[in-house]
Amino acid sequence: MYGVINFEVFLITGILLNLIPGADTMYIVGRSIAQGRNAGVYSVLGICSGSLIHTLLVAFGLSIILTKSLILFNIIKIVGVIYLVYLGIKMLLDKTNLSLDSSGSNKQNKRKIYIQGLLTSLTNPKVALFFIAFLPQFIDTKAAGPIPFIILGLTFTFTGLVWCLFIAYFSSFISQKIRDSERMGTYLNKITGIIFIGMGLKLLQTKAPQ
Repeated sequence: MYGVINFEVFLITGILLNLIPGADTMYIVGRSIAQGRNAGVYSVLGICSGSLIHTLLVAFGLSIILTKSLILFNIIKIVGVIYLVYLGIKMLLDKTNLSLDSSGSNKQNKRKIYIQGLLTSLTNPKVALFFIAFLPQFIDTKAAGPIPFIILGLTFTFTGLVWCLFIAYFSSFISQKIRDSERMGTYLNKITGIIFIGMGLKLLQTKAPQ
């Protein structure tokens, strides 16, 4: 099918991989618990948009540069670490309840959370390396062009979208009663800040491919 082989195996493997908690999952959970369903959904959309961009970069051969340039790899990694730690510290210092559900149509905050989710994905070189290593295993060696990569990338992103939306809805649901309390909402923001800082420190340990 358009240069794709063993699609059923790819689909099952992709779903299983999406079920494994990672940095993206922790970001979505943190946003959903601290700021509610809307924040969780917009963070999911940002993360998935990042996956689509990674798909295009791999499809057109740009992400392979990461495996060839140690300097570029480390630059992207450091930018990602700084960004996540910055978000974490910002939430730790914020003393207000940032719940989007209480503000209703705050488009600026929604746009900000979407962009933050997008940048969280794009500044994580592990995501790019995953696409580089994983997708080619299900592409016919005789196939040419970006179409097989795009098909697989869209499939993986869609299954991830469904799972991440479930996580966002579930996380926001179980934390709704707690978040309604202004004091507890502030505590949840601080917990989310700690999660973001932890994500940044974990990303810092990522090694460039040999």
